[in-house]
Amino acid sequence: MNEIYVKDILKICKGTLICGDENIICENFSKDTREIESGDVYIGIKGENFDGNNFYKEAFEKGASVCVIEKEEIEKVEGKTIIKVENTIDALQKLATYKRSLYNNIPVIAITGSVGKTSTKDMIANVVNQKYKVLKTQGNLNNHIGLPLTILKLKDHNAIVVEMGMNHFGEIRILTNIVKPNICVITNIGTSHIGNLGSRENILKAKLEILEGMEEKGTIIINNDNDLLNKWVKENEGKYSSITFGIDEKSNIQAKNIELDETKSNFIIERDNKEYKIEVPVQGKHFVYNSLAAIAVGTKLNISINEIQKGIKEFSLTKNRMEIKTNKQGIIIINDSYNASFDSMKASLEVLSNFNGNKKIAVLGDMFELGSYAENLHRKVGKEVADKNIDILITVGNLSKNIAKEAIENKMNKENVYIFNTKEEAICCIEKIAKKEDVVLVKASNGMKFNKIVEKLLN
Repeated sequence: MNEIYVKDILKICKGTLICGDENIICENFSKDTREIESGDVYIGIKGENFDGNNFYKEAFEKGASVCVIEKEEIEKVEGKTIIKVENTIDALQKLATYKRSLYNNIPVIAITGSVGKTSTKDMIANVVNQKYKVLKTQGNLNNHIGLPLTILKLKDHNAIVVEMGMNHFGEIRILTNIVKPNICVITNIGTSHIGNLGSRENILKAKLEILEGMEEKGTIIINNDNDLLNKWVKENEGKYSSITFGIDEKSNIQAKNIELDETKSNFIIERDNKEYKIEVPVQGKHFVYNSLAAIAVGTKLNISINEIQKGIKEFSLTKNRMEIKTNKQGIIIINDSYNASFDSMKASLEVLSNFNGNKKIAVLGDMFELGSYAENLHRKVGKEVADKNIDILITVGNLSKNIAKEAIENKMNKENVYIFNTKEEAICCIEKIAKKEDVVLVKASNGMKFNKIVEKLLN
C-alpha cells in the first residue's frame, strides 16, 4: 500500500504528536484553509505576509483531521490530531520525497527552461495520458511548496509530469531530488531571472541542476536550436542518454513544412522513415517547439504516433496563456498576461503579427527580475514591436517606457505609441481606439496584474 499514516509523518519529519491518533491515514494535503475538505491534512506554511501556522483551528473547523504545524504554543483540540515539527516546509518536502519513493518503475517527467514550461508540461501530460494515468502540476505550482504538494496527490497514477521553476541557484536541486525524474526536458535558456543569476550561462547552470536528481539511466531531452543547449549537448556527448529536438539544427525530432495560422499550427515530422502531420491547436512557432518536446517524450515512452498526434491536437493551455477570445464588440483579445520575459514577448508579438485583423494592438507591461539588464531587454522588445509592424503600442509601467522609446527610435509612428502609468489609463485608451476585428495582445509579468485589463475588455 502507498498510504501515509500519522506515525509515518512523525518518523519522517521527526515530529511530536501533540494530540490525536497516530494510526490515521493521511490521504489529501493542503496549505490553504479555503480549500480544506473533510479529512484533509493541513500543513501550516509561514509566508511573507502571513503565518499559516496560526490557522490550524480554522482548518479543523473546515473539516481537517490532522494539522502539521511549527507553532511554539499549541492548544490541543479534542478529537483532532496535531503534529508539531521544526519546519513545515522542510516537513512537506520530506513527505513528498517519501511519497515519491513509494512509486517505483513509473515514468517521471520533469520540465524546466526559461520560457514555455507550463505549456510544454500540459502538452507532454496530454501525450503521456494517452497511455498512462498521469499526475501533473496544476497551473504553475512549480516551486519548493507547489511541487511537493503535487507529489503528495499521488494515488492510483502510473506516470508523473511536473514542471520546475527557479529564481536562484539551488532551487531546482531541491525539486529534482524530491521528484527523482527519469526523463528531464529543458525547453530553452533565455533571459528570465537574469537579474538574479547574472548571465545566461548561469541560468543554464541553474537549469542543469535538474540532472542531479535524475535516475542513473535517465534521459535528457534538449532544444537543439537554443545556442547554449546546443553547445552543452555537443560538449557532453556520450555522458547522458539524450534526445534532441529542433527546427533549424539537425535533431533527433525535427519539424519541417511548418504552417502557422491564426489559431493553430501544423508541421511534419519523420518517424520510422514515414512522414506524419502534427496539428497543434494554438498558433506560434514556440508551440511547435513545445510539441517537439512532447513528441520526444512520447517516442521515449513507446507511445504510438497516432496517440502522440491525438495528445497534441487535443491539449489545452493553462489559463492566461495565449487564450484567444472575442469580446462583445468583436475585438479579438490575446490574453498572455500570466508572465513575461524577452523571449516570450518576442514569441507573442510574432503571433500578433500573423493575425489578419484590422489593427494589431500590443498592450505591454514591465518584465521583472532582470536587474541591470532591464532597460536593454525592454528596448529589445521595442525593436521587436517595430520590426513586426504592430499598428499600435500601449505600455504600462516605468520599465516598459523603454519599449515605447525603442519602438519610436525604430521608426514606429509616435502618434501610435501610448505610454501610461496605470492599467486604468490603458483600459480607457483601448476602449477608445479598438474597433471590431482589431486584435489586442495583453502581456506583462504577473506582478503587473494585466489579467485585470483582460477581464475589463471581456466584460
